[in-house]
Amino acid sequence: MTVFRVHTTRSVAWMVISLAAVLSVACVVSLSIGSVSISPKDILRIIISLFNPHYHDRDLYATVLIDIRMPRVLLGVLVGGGLAVAGVVFQVLLRNPLAEPYILGISGGASVGALISMALGVASWFAGAMSLFAFIGALLVVVLVYMIGMKSGVLESEILLLAGVMVGAFLSAIVLALVVVIGDPVRNVLFWLLGNLGMAQSISVIVLVPFMAVVVFVLYLMAHAYNAIALGEETALQLGVPVRKVVILSYVVASLITGVLVSLSGAIGFVGLIVPHVCRKLFGPDHRVLIPASFLVGGIVLVLADLLARMLLAPVELPVGAVTAVIGAPFFILLLKTERG
Repeated sequence: MTVFRVHTTRSVAWMVISLAAVLSVACVVSLSIGSVSISPKDILRIIISLFNPHYHDRDLYATVLIDIRMPRVLLGVLVGGGLAVAGVVFQVLLRNPLAEPYILGISGGASVGALISMALGVASWFAGAMSLFAFIGALLVVVLVYMIGMKSGVLESEILLLAGVMVGAFLSAIVLALVVVIGDPVRNVLFWLLGNLGMAQSISVIVLVPFMAVVVFVLYLMAHAYNAIALGEETALQLGVPVRKVVILSYVVASLITGVLVSLSGAIGFVGLIVPHVCRKLFGPDHRVLIPASFLVGGIVLVLADLLARMLLAPVELPVGAVTAVIGAPFFILLLKTERG
């Protein structure tokens, strides 16, 4: 039975402030390190200058920071946080701590959707077309995996997980076929598929900030319902939770998050698995705490993983998805053995 820790408003506030401080430090470190080193003092000077309407002349540091590193770091925060929150939602709805967008094949569905929009040329028709197709792909995979995992009206956790892995493998074959169809530039497509924050653009981040604020807030409003669902659907119904409505809305919103983020950064795996699990161990299973904590920790993890991807083989840059996979795969195996034990 799930036991919820008692959190006061003050303790939650301190947790958020502490994690936000760690996230800020991680962002400053990531902004500082690169082919051009920028000191924290210069970072502060440049950020302050952005609010000066009379400031027009940029030096090298300002150009690198504003046009390249800042969009990349902010995208890392939003993608890491969003994937972690999506992982929290899928884990509570499917009642499986191993559930996350990548392992369930949802990221693969989003990737296929995004690539189809490229192959058909739809991606160039209007802004957001690629994200729309990615969302549709993610949502279809959610429905498919859920249907396969249902047996006599009961959700079988093991079957669900296996279905996700198999669907993901099938989608990987489709992805390869689509890459061949798309053709040039194949290398950029493959790099994107493996997870890449290097193509971050300021306009994408500006649009993504309010989007993420709204969807994460919507999920946070259902935190009480998630706590009840974690105790079992029958218990949740007895407590007056409209389980069916919460589940449908949560699946749609979590799939929307996954689809949009995959369209911008590619399929970055294991963040949605590791972060919720660690946060659940540190802060307890109360979703009123778990959702904001996972968002902040997810941002920290992906910003630092991206920094590692840039530094390991510099000047060659690794896809950040490769770094999270190297870290996350052993963690997944360990967690799988723990669950079976």
